[in-house]
Amino acid sequence: MKTARRNVGVLAAAQAILGAQMATIFTVGGLAGQSLATNLCFATMPISMIILGSMLTATPLSNLMQKHGRRAGFVVGAAGGAIGAAIGAYALYIGSFWLLLLGSLGTGIYMSSQGFLRFAAVDSAPEHFRAKAISFVMAGGLISAILGPQLVKLTSDAYVIPFLGTYLAVIILNIVGSFFFLFLDIPTPAAPADDAPKGRSRMELLKTPRIAVAVICAMVSYALMNLVMTSTPLAVVGCGFESKDAANIVSAHVLAMFAPSFFTGHIVAKFGVDRVVAAGLAILGGAGLVALSGVELEQFYIALILLGIGWNFGFIGATTMLAGAHTVEERGRMQGLNDMLVFGMVTVASLASGGLMNCSGGNPVDGWSAVNLAMIPFLALAFGALIWLSRQPKETV
Repeated sequence: MKTARRNVGVLAAAQAILGAQMATIFTVGGLAGQSLATNLCFATMPISMIILGSMLTATPLSNLMQKHGRRAGFVVGAAGGAIGAAIGAYALYIGSFWLLLLGSLGTGIYMSSQGFLRFAAVDSAPEHFRAKAISFVMAGGLISAILGPQLVKLTSDAYVIPFLGTYLAVIILNIVGSFFFLFLDIPTPAAPADDAPKGRSRMELLKTPRIAVAVICAMVSYALMNLVMTSTPLAVVGCGFESKDAANIVSAHVLAMFAPSFFTGHIVAKFGVDRVVAAGLAILGGAGLVALSGVELEQFYIALILLGIGWNFGFIGATTMLAGAHTVEERGRMQGLNDMLVFGMVTVASLASGGLMNCSGGNPVDGWSAVNLAMIPFLALAFGALIWLSRQPKETV
């Protein structure tokens, strides 16, 4: 427990500092893209490229961590984030939309490695501490929720070129945050002996009902959160409010994403992971209903706060469900596959977000409504998966 608590502290600190870049870039990415894109339908493509980069690097990073340890993978992720931000800053300086997309791909390497922070939390944790370990690491995002949007306010207009200072600040975040990993104490997995159990194949893992449902619920929770959050700055500014209002709303959203993490693990332990995931999906649906009710500032705030809480319950619950459904020798294979599928779905959602927001109606209000209506079929899929799982024989789950 001493080692587990130490690692959780290190990972939570890394989440706090390094994670601030995601709140930062998700706030300005769409606005920066909108300032450079010749077609406003592609305004959110920088964010989509971040998620695509995360999807493409999830499996290689997972394999790297399996062979060389968590520290190596996390340092590679921070380096990717720094290089991606540097390319993005240069893209803004020369006014190149395509170069901004390339830099966003580099940022995706960091986003992918950030996803493994929650898995690393359970590597040295006893079983009874796993859900709490995941929650405490995710709780580090509270600081990132405050730091990221504040950086946007301080840096977005620091130079003549909008958002250039923000991308330069992200480089510093990655350099500073990477030093936390020097204190991580997670042994590198031993190379398996020739006669050691190999575990199930990827296809066999996905055919396991509990794993399949965990992946589906993680995909839906993360994709819907991203679908709505990506469009939020565009919707807020498009409805006549200022960019600082968008930053404040995103800050409230990210706080709501991570604040429940202090007690999500306890809730999982008390009520069961399946019920917590279901509650998260229901809260996501509630966020959509509030967003559809109007476009005043308070409605944006309430909708985005509910969106954050719903993501927290749905995603942490699905992660906990997955962590208990595979063996140690299957860890690298399953975690990489899970994140590849999750971020693949999120990539589709972020690509769709800009199109729905800017190209599905004649004004921002219509676009914002289209974004939130798009949640319905995916919520139905996830709820259906949970119901199906509850009816499976226990020995097959």
